[in-house]
Amino acid sequence: MTDELGQAEEADHPRIVAAIESWWTDSRSPAAARELSLLVPRLFLQHFSGTSLLAERGGEMAGFLIGFLSADCPEDAYIHFVGVDPALRRGGLARRLYAEFFDTASRAGRSRVRCITSPVNTGSIAFHRRMGFELVPGATEIEGIGGASRLRRVRARPGLLRPGNLARFR
Repeated sequence: MTDELGQAEEADHPRIVAAIESWWTDSRSPAAARELSLLVPRLFLQHFSGTSLLAERGGEMAGFLIGFLSADCPEDAYIHFVGVDPALRRGGLARRLYAEFFDTASRAGRSRVRCITSPVNTGSIAFHRRMGFELVPGATEIEGIGGASRLRRVRARPGLLRPGNLARFR
């Protein structure tokens, strides 16, 4: 079965919150997962639905990406929050969500994508590095990872974020 990607809408907010509260209980308590869902308030889908994505498989939500174009840094786009159903992880959906966002950023003239992940989430850091992100130095170091949790994906050569170059991410 294939995943269908589309633009996330404000009406999707309750489904996204429910997914965060369910999908993240594999790594934290239900209370901590509920707290994590507060990082995705409805306003993200009220103001950034055009750059946020929802993936469905068989009519059920399979994943989502909340992202936006920076209003203050014209070269930057930002991925705020990404989730994939734990049963579907390692199947390429996250890469596909990122690739679609890279395409959106590129069409808007953006050459850099930034995101943040937990400094102790080694799986996330490894995924982002495979996607071409690099760690950005910061003020703290946790378990040998400097820069806490900030990452950026810089266009390494002209056209890296061009739509024709996205096949390797899908």
